[in-house]
Amino acid sequence: MRFWLAAVLVLILALAGITSASAEAYSSPNLEQLSDEQIDTIAHLRQEAFAATQTGQFEAAADYWTQLLELLPDAAALWSNRGSVRVSQNRLEEAIADFDQAIDLAPDAPDPYLNRGAAYEGLGQWQKAIADYNTILALDPEDAAAYNNRGNAQAGLGEWENAIADYQSAVDLEPGFSFARINHALALYQIGNTSEALRQLRNLVRKYPQFADARAALTAVLWQAGQHGEAESHWVAAAGLDGRYKDLDWVAQTRRWPPAMITALEKFLKLG
Repeated sequence: MRFWLAAVLVLILALAGITSASAEAYSSPNLEQLSDEQIDTIAHLRQEAFAATQTGQFEAAADYWTQLLELLPDAAALWSNRGSVRVSQNRLEEAIADFDQAIDLAPDAPDPYLNRGAAYEGLGQWQKAIADYNTILALDPEDAAAYNNRGNAQAGLGEWENAIADYQSAVDLEPGFSFARINHALALYQIGNTSEALRQLRNLVRKYPQFADARAALTAVLWQAGQHGEAESHWVAAAGLDGRYKDLDWVAQTRRWPPAMITALEKFLKLG
């Protein structure tokens, strides 16, 4: 997903005076209207905001983005960046308000729609999320992230065939998009296509051996298939890479695996 990182990059380009299509979409005020002291302050705050966001210091990051907005209230990227930080703080309604402002300022920039769609997903507002992803795809029919995220929203509605089609579109556009690939495999398992799901999961683990999501999913599928020794081997790797997969609530509510996969993992965790 292109979250705040893309928007930060656009802001860096804009402040550096570099012209690009995305930078134009995220236009900032004329820097000639600002004093040298204000420009220095903006550069410092941008650096601090970027560092705090990157290191997960979200309260500090939100404060830095807010200070930047006080200086550059018409910079769409800043609204989108603060919105993304607020998503990370689970302040979803406030995040959506920030994305709304970014979209008002830059209606042709895809990232605020992508981020707002993710926030709507967090609230379970699947149709609103799908509408945002549709807007991105109208702007750019080859946006793989929008297809993947729309697949997630379709899955939230239980529209598994539509989700599978969207995940496949994302993979076709970006074959190295590992999360679209695993989402595709998980959705296949949900509709009962166990053999193809297993094949895809094996391929993912072979290509990305440090991919905890794929290891955990492969564990669950193998356990259900009666291949207990191999399942336990993959689980050692998965749990070592990311212990959150031991928490079924996290897997169901945050990672949002499909119900059939949750059931399979639960059976493994209960060893039967």
